[in-house]
Amino acid sequence: MKKGLSVIALVFSLFLGNTSSFAQAGLNTAEKRYDRWAYMDAIKMYEKVFNRGFSNQQLVEKLGNAYYFNARYSEAQKYYQKLFSEYNSSDVSTEYLYRYAHTLQNVGDEKEAKKYYDAFVKKAGSEAQISKIRKNEESLQKQIKENSGRISNIANLAINTPYADYGSFVNNETFYYTSARDTGNFAKKRHTWTGDAFTNLYEANVNEVGEQDNVNLIKSVKTRLNESSAIITKDRQTMYFTRNNIVKGKRRYDANKNTKLKIFRAELIDGKWANITELPFNSDQFNTTHPTLSADERTLYFSSDRPNGFGEADLWKVTVNGDQYGTPENLGEGINTEGRETFPFVVNNELYFSSNGRVGLGGLDVFAANIKDNETFGEVQNIGTPINSEFDDFAYYIDGNTKNGFFSSNRDGGKGNDDIYSFTELRPLVLDCNQQLHVKVRDAKTGELISDAKVTLADGFYNVNGTSYIYVAPTYNFNHGYECGDIYHIKAEKEGYVTQEIKVTLPNESGITEAEIILEPAKIPLKPGDDLFKALNLNPIYFDLDKYYIRPDAALELAKVYAVLEEYPTMKIDIRSHTDSRQTHKYNETLSSNRAKSTAEWLISNGINRNRLTWKGYGETQLVNGCADGVDCSEAEHQMNRRSEFIIVEM
Repeated sequence: MKKGLSVIALVFSLFLGNTSSFAQAGLNTAEKRYDRWAYMDAIKMYEKVFNRGFSNQQLVEKLGNAYYFNARYSEAQKYYQKLFSEYNSSDVSTEYLYRYAHTLQNVGDEKEAKKYYDAFVKKAGSEAQISKIRKNEESLQKQIKENSGRISNIANLAINTPYADYGSFVNNETFYYTSARDTGNFAKKRHTWTGDAFTNLYEANVNEVGEQDNVNLIKSVKTRLNESSAIITKDRQTMYFTRNNIVKGKRRYDANKNTKLKIFRAELIDGKWANITELPFNSDQFNTTHPTLSADERTLYFSSDRPNGFGEADLWKVTVNGDQYGTPENLGEGINTEGRETFPFVVNNELYFSSNGRVGLGGLDVFAANIKDNETFGEVQNIGTPINSEFDDFAYYIDGNTKNGFFSSNRDGGKGNDDIYSFTELRPLVLDCNQQLHVKVRDAKTGELISDAKVTLADGFYNVNGTSYIYVAPTYNFNHGYECGDIYHIKAEKEGYVTQEIKVTLPNESGITEAEIILEPAKIPLKPGDDLFKALNLNPIYFDLDKYYIRPDAALELAKVYAVLEEYPTMKIDIRSHTDSRQTHKYNETLSSNRAKSTAEWLISNGINRNRLTWKGYGETQLVNGCADGVDCSEAEHQMNRRSEFIIVEM
């Protein structure tokens, strides 16, 4: 950006004939026929205002940005330092933490730069997380409604008893589940799967469980305490299941003398489950429960209250390579909450689980999320009614081909405690959230599209995802895949304009997000007849009710008018004050006249020659809309009429 204020006068002349006198006459005619133009450097005008002691947060941000985007970091530091020292940091947008940190780094203050980088990462990370998982309740309820009604043929299974019956897994038409049926130990607590009731593993023909109670106890894995949540590998040679901490017949305890739950592995030998061993990532000090396998059986998911989680129990995963296991990894905040996440199940790269830490219908609800190619997760969705209810609904299982499945619930109408229900899915759950981002750049004065700006797309942490130099309808194209809920920073640059950057947060639902960047011309064209209020994009000149003295916020706007008058010493303006139609004509005429005079006197008191100003109050005689006496209008419509104008009379 060039230093100093520039004035460009464009004088148009027509020449006819060969004599100097005729040429002079032509020039005079041209001066009368054409307006003379001048251009005000917007940023230098703001700087003049600042140097006269008038500023607010918006002005300081604009000045800092003007130098920052032109890599003039020492000048940018002056304004960003003021921004963070004199204004409430909670009111300053997150991107200014990044810009100030980057500025400090470029001027060599590494220690202070790190402080602001750390603050940016902390705040930006929080915003990114909130944008993804903390959708407002109204949006979540809408999602639940959209996901409901997809299920039919819900039926209580014949194998249920008055005791705890829950959990479902099907392999080769064999139905595996958990029950307290043969213990006689009625589970008085609601969540029997926590280990408070003695349960065992059973199997039955999947085609019979809805019609007859013909089940078999899996005796080879039974102990005197609990077994539950069995899954079988595709080759039917390995079983993973949950069991109380009993190893080689001996019961083990944690530091508080409680027996925790662990995941065990069994091998099928001669038709019986044998070689039962606990998995190496178990511990005597916390619970590790409810295993399930990925489609390729190379990842085992489970629930655990082990340390470094987010809530009461989290979902974790561990790699599987034969009988070797990796280090458990938490599935992260996108999945886990401060509550309990449990009973994971994976089918067709979709993760289903139950949680009481999210907005739902009550108790445990079943939720689902896509497992992406990079092993991250898509948006978590409540799968809706009738699977979910005001009671605990958990242990969801569905066959990816037949769309028949099972879930467990302690809802009313069952046989008692937890029961297993069968169902059929009529239409699939739409878990893919597809977003498109369409970017346009417009001229702030004309509103016209700018098709040749340099537009840069960066993520929420300012990692650049792409740059585009041309607009091809409907967008500047970055060849970038957008993620629902993600935050992006979009910067537009073009010679002759002030660089602008906006932040866009994509919604957590499929659709097209349209973003517009409005570029202000770096130099503002001025000519007789122009209204400085509009040309300078001033904020409204507000007065207190029934008053006409200049308030501090109005003084800041008038300081911008003053800067123009100072730059152009021959400029004359006419100050016009208008009111809305409320109150009487006479009252409004007097009030507007006093306000116009007050405005002029402020400029005069700050050094503008009185002869350069005229002023008049027009009351309600020049309304810009139909809000006349007796017409019902909104406050916003009335505000359009309560305006000030600064009309250039001469240049």
